[in-house]
Amino acid sequence: MYVPKKIFLTKGIGVSKEQLTSFEMALRNAGVGPYNLVSVSSIYPPGCKLISREAGLKELEPGQIVHAVMSRNATNEPGRMITASVGLAIPKDKSAYGYLSEHHGYGQTEEEAGEYAEDLAAEMLATILGVEFDTDLSWDEKRNLWHISGKIVHSQNITQYATGDARGLWTTVFAAAILLP
Repeated sequence: MYVPKKIFLTKGIGVSKEQLTSFEMALRNAGVGPYNLVSVSSIYPPGCKLISREAGLKELEPGQIVHAVMSRNATNEPGRMITASVGLAIPKDKSAYGYLSEHHGYGQTEEEAGEYAEDLAAEMLATILGVEFDTDLSWDEKRNLWHISGKIVHSQNITQYATGDARGLWTTVFAAAILLP
């Protein structure tokens, strides 16, 4: 059985004439270009340790198959705002699992997309922990409730924002949580 023991967050941006090349440039900018990324669903494994991008990249070898929760978005429309974000919510109980969420948006600021993704992850975790909340509350009010409950110890996001290249080249944004053995 494979259960990841470490996780790191990363993000990148790429611009190119071709959409696929733009995506490759975003992966390279995020530091994960030389790996075979496999998309997985949104569970933060029990007992998993959040580490820095630098520490995580040192554990990888080119060509390695790497599991990731990924978000990506692309545009070739000049000036169009795009975001890719991954939210994270970790329970206080280290033997319990947490949540990751992916969000890709248009017309949002980096902060708006990041808060949305983080809110998604925290809300999913809150629902399994029995933390009651009003979905109409503001982000700050919900965040305070979740942390006051003592059941959610940490939440955060990683978000890449960009505006479409002025010349109409493909612009790709990428954000990911990379899971390691």
